[in-house]
Amino acid sequence: MKPDTRCRYESLPKRNFRNAIIRLLEQQYKLLGSHKILQMIADDVIELQREYYPEVDRHGLGYIVWRTTGATFKKPSYGTKVEDYEVKTVILPLITESDIKMQIENFYGKVKKRQQDRDIEVMSRLIKSAYEQGGLLSGAELSVLLNRSLTTIGRYIHKYHQTHKDILPTKGIILDQGSKPTHKAGIIDLYEQGYPEVDIARLTNHTIASVGRYLKNYKNIKLLLEKGFNLIEMVRISGLGRSTIIQYRDLVYLYHPGLNREGQAAKVNQKSDGNFSRPTGSLRSHQYKITQETVVKKN
Repeated sequence: MKPDTRCRYESLPKRNFRNAIIRLLEQQYKLLGSHKILQMIADDVIELQREYYPEVDRHGLGYIVWRTTGATFKKPSYGTKVEDYEVKTVILPLITESDIKMQIENFYGKVKKRQQDRDIEVMSRLIKSAYEQGGLLSGAELSVLLNRSLTTIGRYIHKYHQTHKDILPTKGIILDQGSKPTHKAGIIDLYEQGYPEVDIARLTNHTIASVGRYLKNYKNIKLLLEKGFNLIEMVRISGLGRSTIIQYRDLVYLYHPGLNREGQAAKVNQKSDGNFSRPTGSLRSHQYKITQETVVKKN
């Protein structure tokens, strides 16, 4: 009789989750055939489990697992359902040690920071963290995470873009959803300063293709204004929506005020009436004054 040379310990690591899936497919689902196919299915299930239920212990307290829209950089077609979006699981730093330290300092009066400023700081941290992990947070998600209304979140985002040089990579901005012209204004401003499309895409967290699309629309509207077309005619010619054309038109007027014939006529009328006052442009608050340390301009 031959001695048993098998190592009895070899069976221990085989009693794992992967082999349990394979056994389930064979015995319960009756998926018989290539064992390699069953192994591949088991590996995919394990990968999904890691994606949806990641380990958060290594991040410490204050982190939250959140499933959001994946940053596909592709604008969804009209009528796309939410469940058809690519899903990405991210681990967000909802509360950090600096947040707790700030609360302690506020309690003792060492540092006084407005609630709005604290919320904006946390909001920007969540948005950027999700984006770095391949996710895009929406206004509704930020509303839930921060326990603030959608109106308040919109005001926070607007305030951030007024006081910072970068653009927050939210779902609405990256996928070009919503009617706010913030990201358009930032892209156009960099273009008018002479930055190449590659640098504009990097500084605004957009793809080169999306930057090219914005600039193409901007140039087309500028050309139509130079030729004297009115709003209704530009809608018919360009195929863009009325509100979108107005956004681009206002940007053209901002950087090329000579094309604003209606505005010039209004100035003449106001001056003749003795009530002339300089118009102010709200889009100026969205401009980006990027320093040479941030990016090297195109020669």
